[in-house]
Amino acid sequence: MELSSPAFAPGGAIPMRHTCEGDDLAPALVWSAPPAGTKSLALIVDDPDAPDPAAPRMTWVHWVLYDIPPALAGLPEGGRPAIAAARDGLNDWTRTGYGGPCPPIGRHRYFFKLYALDTLLGDLHRPTKARLEQALRGHVLASVELVGTYQKQR
Repeated sequence: MELSSPAFAPGGAIPMRHTCEGDDLAPALVWSAPPAGTKSLALIVDDPDAPDPAAPRMTWVHWVLYDIPPALAGLPEGGRPAIAAARDGLNDWTRTGYGGPCPPIGRHRYFFKLYALDTLLGDLHRPTKARLEQALRGHVLASVELVGTYQKQR
């Protein structure tokens, strides 16, 4: 399984359009066919460099999405409406959906992690990243990640 985005190259800068300084839209994502037996996909986007990459103290969660239909080959820019069947979790702003990069200082790394699962997880009542990771245990058939970076322009 491979994961990419038409918006940025692996390890490259995420365009301002996908950040708090722009339209705050999730970048489009594209992935190759998940392995046989995949019943759903899950996506976690986080930043391990918060608040300062020179002295990180926490990982900031930007997006939690699960029960993505495995027949999809990706997500459109904005993430919706093509994935209406998917379920949202809570990001670290305690809201659902994508929250784009908005680093207070320095250039941060953003990890887009996609998991192929052997099950549908069902209603986890808007799980946090930690709760979703618990639910993933024992169900991951494959995983892949894409890293982008961002530093505020203003």
